[in-house]
Amino acid sequence: MVEIKTPEQIAKMREAGLVVAAVHAATREAAVPGATTKDLDEVARKVIAEHGAKSNFLGYGGFPATICTSVNEVVVHGIPDEKTVLKDGDIISIDAGAIVEGWHGDAAFTAFVGTGHAPELIELSRVTEESMWAGIAAVRTGNRLVDISKAIEGYIRRQPRPASGKYGIIEDYGGHGIGSEMHMDPHLLNYVSRKRGKGPKLVPGFCIAIEPMVSLGTAKTHVLADDWTVLTDDKSWSSHWEHSVALTEQGPLVLTAVDGGRAKLAEYGVTAAPDPLA
Repeated sequence: MVEIKTPEQIAKMREAGLVVAAVHAATREAAVPGATTKDLDEVARKVIAEHGAKSNFLGYGGFPATICTSVNEVVVHGIPDEKTVLKDGDIISIDAGAIVEGWHGDAAFTAFVGTGHAPELIELSRVTEESMWAGIAAVRTGNRLVDISKAIEGYIRRQPRPASGKYGIIEDYGGHGIGSEMHMDPHLLNYVSRKRGKGPKLVPGFCIAIEPMVSLGTAKTHVLADDWTVLTDDKSWSSHWEHSVALTEQGPLVLTAVDGGRAKLAEYGVTAAPDPLA
């Protein structure tokens, strides 16, 4: 069953989303050469506490940290620690979440550590992020879940191939419903699967976390012995972007973007819904 939210509940999710946005801003600034991923986790913990929110990652299924820090070939669910020291030229995907009065926010971004990154890494992040926005632009009343998947995959497939030869759309992980829990139905694929059908219709009150993960090689992954850290099978580097989105009567609202998604959605000819907290 898909949980449909009231406008009041979406307003609470917006509060949680803005906490996540604050975590992103702080950890992006802290992701510099010489910092450990544990340092970034501590930054995130402090921001969440300062906002009077709670972490929805810490303790989730036994996860031992406040954020996920996925460096280079790590796709998702990297565990912060003191041993992983960021180096000039690394890329890191930071996934963060927060709870405000029982309502969840969840978002991720890829950051460049230091300087001198190869053009194909910069393009990898751009393609992944833009595919997310293409998916967000498909969050419209009357569309179905598969229309989001089509938009994400379609954007990626239309891009020129990288020097490595292809973009791998990670198959084993995808987006999800969000609201009174962090992970809820429906599961959102970042590609179209005939086996999954069209999925539910999108209606006002529908909330979804859209999160493409793309590598410079294979779409296949494996999990380390810690039961969390996900790596590409061929060790190709990857990017992960995510926003939580609510569909309202006035259109989509990007709950975890500071401007509610207004600027980026305008590029797709979509008007973002008014911010309920404005």
